[in-house]
This record gives sequence, structure tokens and C-alpha cells, in this order.
Amino acid sequence: MSKYYLNYLDELESEAIYILREVWSQFENPVILFSGGKDSIIVTHLAKKAFYPAKIPFPLMHVDTGHNFPETIAFRDDLVDKLGVQLIVGSVQKSIDQGRVAEEKGKNATRNALQITTLLDAIADNNVDCAIGGGRRDEEKSRAKERFFSHRDDFGQWDPKNQRPELWNILNGKHFEGEHFRAFPISNWTEMDVWNYIQREQIEIPSLYFAHEREVVWRNNSWIPVSEFLKLEEGEEIVKKKIRFRTLGDITITGGIESEADNVAKIALEVSAMKQTERGNRTDDKRSETAMEDRKRQGYF
Repeated sequence: MSKYYLNYLDELESEAIYILREVWSQFENPVILFSGGKDSIIVTHLAKKAFYPAKIPFPLMHVDTGHNFPETIAFRDDLVDKLGVQLIVGSVQKSIDQGRVAEEKGKNATRNALQITTLLDAIADNNVDCAIGGGRRDEEKSRAKERFFSHRDDFGQWDPKNQRPELWNILNGKHFEGEHFRAFPISNWTEMDVWNYIQREQIEIPSLYFAHEREVVWRNNSWIPVSEFLKLEEGEEIVKKKIRFRTLGDITITGGIESEADNVAKIALEVSAMKQTERGNRTDDKRSETAMEDRKRQGYF
């Protein structure tokens, strides 16, 4: 076999780097949407490789709901400091205080949908014409409809039936004033690809992804972590379990799974046997069959 044989991870990496460079060449003011989750971390890592030895030319933009895992915020701040990049933060709490959005009530209340207004405001305030995200087509059925360059109208809304064709490697980022794009460099990656790449590149990720003991409550068929934001219902019991998280969102909606996987190799082995999508433990996606697509049409990531 030739020593120049291209590993499939090299192919995925090359495709993602090409898309990142296309973003830089076609748009005036792009940003990386950074949540502190593994996918946005990988996109940031790829951007670092794409423009090395220069610094990443994009700011990182984080929509802070105020209900984040403390570990996620600490990881974000540490990474921004190491990379020496600009961080733009949109605050959901500020949107609430200004009357832009209204806080949900009830035991399953979440700030997830409230992020839409905060994100669109941050995009408008910073004149962003392309927001680069870590969405992947295997995560959820509405994300499977995404193109690499996903057009948004002047209201920030997504219409899956009104997207540009992407033939071969030709990407069209032209847009009218007020419109913008979302770009998804790792669209073709699977969860397994992500973990194999993290292992190969030795990418640092938040400790939340590794199995650890934590106080949790069983709700909506998931282990929900105990926090100051969790409202216990009658009959719910706080227990200690060794869990890890497959995906990171707000601490109020991100369910953990029981696991012994405390390193990347063990996680990759565990994922290879999984039957359920990684977002299966996100309570915000369980509200309806079209929960994710409805949010995306309104301007969600």
C-alpha cells in the first residue's frame, strides 16, 4: 500500500478545511459559533490547522444562556486565552432583562428557544454575514437537510426548500443586505468520526464527556444533573451515578448516560455500540417530532 494512502479522517479534515477557507474568502465578517461542546471544539481545531501559522481569523461567538455547565464556561475561557482569539458573548439573561424574550415556567422550563433571539441580535449587532457551526447531518433529521453553506433570510430564518445547489465543490455564499449564512464544515462527519478524530489529534475536551460521579435525577428517560436551576417534582429522588454526557447543552436539559468510559478510547468503543442518536438525551428535542426543525426555521443554530 502506498505511503500516501489517504485515511478517511484525512479526507474529512481536508473537506472541512476547504469549507473554512471558502468561508474566509467569500464572506466579510464570519464567526465560529462556539458552545464548548465537542463539535464546536473540533471546528475551532480545524480552523487553527486551516490558517496555521497565522491565528484563527474568526472570532468565537458564544450564546450564553446563563444555565451553562460551569465546566463548559471554564473550558471556553481557557481555550480563548490559549488561542488568543476574540470572544463575542450574547447573553440570554440580558435579552430577558430587556424584555426581548420571556422566561419559560414549569418543571421542564428551558432557555433553549430563547437563544434564537439572542443569537440573531448578536449576529446583527456584529454585522456577521456567516456563522460557522458544528452541526452534523447524522445528529438529527432536520440537520440532515443542511447544506455546507446554509442560507438565512433577512429575518434569520431557514427555509430547507430554498437552499443553493452545491455541485462538486462549488459553494455559493452570495446574499442580499441583511441576509446571512450558516456554514457547517463537519456536516459529513458522524459521532464516531468525531471521537476517532479527537483521539488521533489528541484534542482537549471538557471533563463532562468522561464518566464521573454526579448527583442526578431520573427524568424524561435521562439522568438530569442536579443544579440550582433544577426544580424537583414530588417523587423525584436525587441519586449519585457514574455518568457522562454525549452532547452538551444547558445543564437543565442535557441528560447523561450511565457509563464507565473515562477516556477517549473507551468512549469511541462505547459509541460504536450505541443504538440511539447522541441527541436522544436532550429534553428540548423531545417536545415534538419537529422540535429541532421548528427552532431552526426561527433562526436556531
